[in-house]
Amino acid sequence: MVHSVIDAHLHLDWYARERRERILQETRLHQIDGLISVSSNLDSCYQNLDMADKGLGIYPAAGFHPEQPLPEDHEIEEIITLIDQQSDQLTAIGEVGLPYYLRQENPAIDLEPYKEILEQFMKKAARYNKPLALHSIYEDADVTCNFLEKHSIKNAHFHWFKGGTKTIERMKSNRYFVSITPDCLYKEKTQQLIRLYPLELLMVETDGPWEFFKSEWTHPKMLHHSVKKISELKRIDLESVYKQLYKNTCSFYHLPHVK
Repeated sequence: MVHSVIDAHLHLDWYARERRERILQETRLHQIDGLISVSSNLDSCYQNLDMADKGLGIYPAAGFHPEQPLPEDHEIEEIITLIDQQSDQLTAIGEVGLPYYLRQENPAIDLEPYKEILEQFMKKAARYNKPLALHSIYEDADVTCNFLEKHSIKNAHFHWFKGGTKTIERMKSNRYFVSITPDCLYKEKTQQLIRLYPLELLMVETDGPWEFFKSEWTHPKMLHHSVKKISELKRIDLESVYKQLYKNTCSFYHLPHVK
């Protein structure tokens, strides 16, 4: 028997319309109970809110993806205003964080403006008691942890996390969540994270769209493969893993349909 799953992080608005419609048509077939759809810019925020209005199990988050050039000041201001106006309709603040990969391409990029933007979103998350969907890996994760601790924010979700053992221990101590992508089927670093991180602090995500094994676009149905891999690596029976991951996601994101 296949249990229900929730995709804790994807970019639904990034899918081509045909693929997106197919996913939404197939959610029940594959027992996908919800999709946490994060935003990447102002237009993305509006798209996700519009899709959520259709009642298809889409839970929208508003934010600015950090792996892109800095926007004009007015765009961040408009996203912040949107959060103020639509806080009741938003499930979370995200995707927000720091530009690790962008800095690998261009080490001269000034990180300070990105930090300032991240703190603005953190303040809104604290004000409205909204979970944070974070893009923050390697050494950036420690910077983000500093900000989270500074603002006394507990509801932090590090998606597709990569980092060292000390950072992992710090995150575990603070009870921050991480989510596992389908790359756990073949990436040793992700498998090691699964071994190290407590099941009660894990979720599963696709972070779609991206090409899985360069042959198939990510679909939330792939979460079932990730759950099986987590069960295998943690040596915990599959049903218990399904139930715990589902409970974790519903509780963290304050979803209404906890089983």
